[in-house]
Amino acid sequence: MPDPTALATVVADRIAPDVPVLHVSGELDTTSSGELTGPLESNVVEGQRAIVVDLGGVKFLGSAGLEALVLGQQRASNAGVEFVVVASSRAALRPIEATGLDAVFTILGSMDEAVERYSAK
Repeated sequence: MPDPTALATVVADRIAPDVPVLHVSGELDTTSSGELTGPLESNVVEGQRAIVVDLGGVKFLGSAGLEALVLGQQRASNAGVEFVVVASSRAALRPIEATGLDAVFTILGSMDEAVERYSAK
């Protein structure tokens, strides 16, 4: 059960047995980026086809949140796992685009796209 006092919460789910999804909500900043770092570490493992990070509920994405995403992407790359970010809101997309990380991450516009991409395979 997520901590109701946390600035950010992460709920894990799966699209397929080898495709975990991390649904992130709230504010990802210096004080809360650990809420994402831990689940990324435990869900990005060899043998997974992909990891999907759903930023649909993110209201603020600061530099520490971006760093958590970059570290997750690097971990995924090292494990041979595709790293996918679902982001459509301005709060999530603007910092990613402003830092050029949209050229690094695979970004999908909705969870429906992610489900379609991974559940059929």
